[in-house]
Amino acid sequence: MTTDHRTTALLLFSAFVAVTLIITTWVSRHRQGSAEEFYTGNRLFSPMENGFAIAGDYMSAASFLGISGLIALVGYDGMLYSVGFLVAWLVVLFLVAELVRNCGRFTLADVVAARMRERPVRIAAGTSSVAVSVLYLVAQMVGAGSLVALLLGGTGEAVQAWTVVGVGALMVIYVSLGGMRATTWIQIVKAVLLLGGTITLTVLVLLRFHGDVNRLLHTAAERSGHGDAFLAPGLAYGGDWTARFDFISLGLALVLGTAGLPHILSRFYTVPTARAARRSVVWAIGLIGGFYLMTIVLGFGAAALIGPDAVRASHASGNTAVPLLALDLGGGAGTTGGTVLFAVVAAVAFATILAVVAGITLASSASVAHDLYASLRRSGGKPRSEVAVARVAAVGIGIVAIALGLLARDLNVAFLVGLAFAVAASANLPVLLYSLFWRGFTTRGAVWSVYGGLIPAVVLVLLSPVVSGSPDSLFPGVDFQLFPLQNPGLVSIPLGFLAGWLGTVTSTEVPDEARHAETEVRSLTGAGAA
Repeated sequence: MTTDHRTTALLLFSAFVAVTLIITTWVSRHRQGSAEEFYTGNRLFSPMENGFAIAGDYMSAASFLGISGLIALVGYDGMLYSVGFLVAWLVVLFLVAELVRNCGRFTLADVVAARMRERPVRIAAGTSSVAVSVLYLVAQMVGAGSLVALLLGGTGEAVQAWTVVGVGALMVIYVSLGGMRATTWIQIVKAVLLLGGTITLTVLVLLRFHGDVNRLLHTAAERSGHGDAFLAPGLAYGGDWTARFDFISLGLALVLGTAGLPHILSRFYTVPTARAARRSVVWAIGLIGGFYLMTIVLGFGAAALIGPDAVRASHASGNTAVPLLALDLGGGAGTTGGTVLFAVVAAVAFATILAVVAGITLASSASVAHDLYASLRRSGGKPRSEVAVARVAAVGIGIVAIALGLLARDLNVAFLVGLAFAVAASANLPVLLYSLFWRGFTTRGAVWSVYGGLIPAVVLVLLSPVVSGSPDSLFPGVDFQLFPLQNPGLVSIPLGFLAGWLGTVTSTEVPDEARHAETEVRSLTGAGAA
C-alpha cells in the first residue's frame, strides 16, 4: 500500500479504538464499587443484548482470522474448526446455560462450591480458569500482532511485539475502568461490526463467482496445488494414524471445551433469570451459526482468489488470509477501494480481538479475586475489596498474556485456541457436569477432577510437537517431544473425568444429601438464585 492509503487505513483502524475508549470512560463514571456491578453489570442485560455479547465474546480472532486462514491452506480439514465451534453450543444450550445461571453468582467455582468444602474447590477451579484464560488470551495477542504488522506494511518482529504490548494495555484499561458493563457493550458493538463485515465479504466473494459455489470450490482446489484432495478429508489430518488421532482429539476439544470456558460461563450471570440465559444462547447460536458458515466461504474464497502460496507468504499459518482477500475484493493493492475495504476488515478484526481479550481478562481477574484471593488470604489482616483485587489481577494477567503472546507469535490463532479448548474441556467441564448431575460427588472428587484434567493437558502440550521437535515448534532448536499429538484432548479429557470419579469413590467424605437436594432444586427452578 502507498503511504496515503496506509494513512487512510490507520485512521479507520484507530476509529474503533477511540469509540471503545469513549464507551469505557462513560461507563467508568457510574459506580463500579460493588462486585455485582463490576462482574455482572447488575444483571440488567436483555437476552438479545446478552446473545449479541456472547457472540461477540465467542467470535474471536481464531474464528475470523485463524479458521479462514486454515481453510485457505488445507481446505476441507480446516472446516473442522467451524463445525466444532458451532456444535459445541448444543452442549451449552442443553446442559449448562440455565443450570449455571441458577447455581452460580460470578464464576465457575460458585457452581461447584455450592455443595462442597469451599476453600480447596475454589483454589482448584480458580487456578484452572486462569490457565484457560491465559491460553485463550495468547491466541488473541498473536492475531493482533499479525494483523497490525500487515496493516503497517511490515512483518518485522518489532512491529508485532509492540502491537501485542498495545493490545495488552488496552484490555487492562477496559477491564479496570469499565468492568462487565463496558465489556458487554464493546462486545455488542464488535459483534455487529464483525457480522456486517463478514456478510459484506461473503457477498463480494459470491458475486465474483456469480453465485456459483461449485465454481468457487473448484477454483480453490485448482489454485491449492492439491487438486480434488483439497476438498476432501485428510490433507491435514489424514497422513498417518497420529494425524487421525489428532483430528479426533481436536474435535473432542472443540465440541466439549466451550462449556468450560470461564468467559462464556460468566456471561450467563449478566441476565436476570435462567430463562433469559437460555434465550441468550438461542440468540448466540443463530448469530454464531451464520458467522461460521460465512467463514467457510471466506476461506475457500481466499484460496481461490489469493492462493495458498500468497497467503502462506504473508503469514506462515494463514492468519492474514481474510485481510488479503478484502484487499483483492476491493480492487487490489494500491487502489482506494482495496485499501478502504482492507482497512475496514482490519479494524473489525482488531475490534474482535479487543472485545474478546476484555471479556477473557474480566473472567480471569474475577476468578483471581473471587476465588483465589478470597480463599488464600490470611485471616486477621484487613481484607481488600474484591473489585480492587480484580483490577490488580487484570494487570498481572495482561503482563503474562503479553509475554506468552510474544513467544507464540508465529503459530496459527485457531490452533492456539484449540489448545485452550482442550484445557477447558479437560479441567472445567468434568467438575461442572459432576457437580450438576452426580449426587454422590465429593470435594476430593472435585479437586482431583480439576487437577486431573489440567495438569495432564498442560504437561502433554509441553511435551508435544507444538513446543519442540519440529521446524514449526515454539523452540525448533531443541527436542524434548514425547507426546505425538498436537492437541492433548483425546488423553486429558478422559483423565479429567476419570480423576473426578476416582477421587469420589476413594473419598471418606459422606456426600451432603441436603445440600445436593438444595442445589438440584435451585438449578432446575431458579429458587434462591442471585
